[in-house]
Amino acid sequence: RRQAGSAPALSTGADGKGPPRQGLGTLSRSHLQRLAIAQSRVLIASGVPTVPVKNLTGSSPVNPALAGITGILMSAAGLPVCLTRPPKLVLHPPPVSKSDIQAIPGISHRCRKTTKKQTRKGKTPEEVLKKYLQKVRHPPDEDCTICMERLAAPSGYKGPQPAVKPDLVGKLAKCGHVFHLHCLVAMYNNGNKDGSLQCPTCKTIYGVKTGTQPPGKMEFHLIPHALPGHADCKTIRIIYNIPPGVQGPEHPNPGKNFTARGFPRHCYLPDSEKGRKVLKLLLVAWERRLIFTVGTSSTTGESDTVIWNEIHHKTEFGSNLTGHGYPDGNYLDNVLAELAAQGITEESLAQDKD
Repeated sequence: RRQAGSAPALSTGADGKGPPRQGLGTLSRSHLQRLAIAQSRVLIASGVPTVPVKNLTGSSPVNPALAGITGILMSAAGLPVCLTRPPKLVLHPPPVSKSDIQAIPGISHRCRKTTKKQTRKGKTPEEVLKKYLQKVRHPPDEDCTICMERLAAPSGYKGPQPAVKPDLVGKLAKCGHVFHLHCLVAMYNNGNKDGSLQCPTCKTIYGVKTGTQPPGKMEFHLIPHALPGHADCKTIRIIYNIPPGVQGPEHPNPGKNFTARGFPRHCYLPDSEKGRKVLKLLLVAWERRLIFTVGTSSTTGESDTVIWNEIHHKTEFGSNLTGHGYPDGNYLDNVLAELAAQGITEESLAQDKD
């Protein structure tokens, strides 16, 4: 405690060394003003998350954790300070009456249901793969990327042995990648066994890929509100609903219960030409049971629960604070690419009509 009339207290650097620094109470208004402005400039240059702070010359972004410090400095310098509230998460649109909900032009019905997996019978794995492969009599001098043994040597797969000789080699017709036939049959048996095959090297899909999505319901309709970034059109609302149940043979733990958290789940698309195209392809993905699966949640860590399956959806209506909302100028193109990676393109629309 200093005595009255004594010199102002001085503080040293943060490490207790270096030249002493004056306390804030001894700085003039001009010094405080320059300090506050310098503080803001440093924070802006650092690229850290910011919130607006209003000053004499307008608004300057400031790190949220240090906004209070900046406010104190600016207040001490006689500058007006007004910290704005952070933006709100807007998950749902304003209330919509039943009379305002409309069907989507060009798409019949407003609801699709899926049932349990339809098993394809009558073909062995060897018969399924035969139509996708060409025999290779003289294997190239490289490894099989499934078992990591040389293609010229027998397959190194050690699991349940398929009814195929371990030294046979086949080349996939579209992409040209070469594997032990023994390894491909084993990979097929460990998968969904739906009559399709996906190249483990380049992910090219042969046949029609289906997934392990549990039974549920998908509803879709138009609502009379516009999404941020799509002010010129209405909005397509999709509602997914999957109840909890018991895992089937295609799931990680057959016979064990699975949970279904967060349903019904609401998702949104703009009612534009490209938005309606995405919806039609999502309907194909739903029918093929590819939108959800049973696994471990990446957000909660819970196992044996229904999770999204590599086709991203927008679940925020009026904000994009988590990356799952609008505006997002790249979303429609990105989700079309994700659907194509699952084998769902415009050609799939014609296939599903056949």
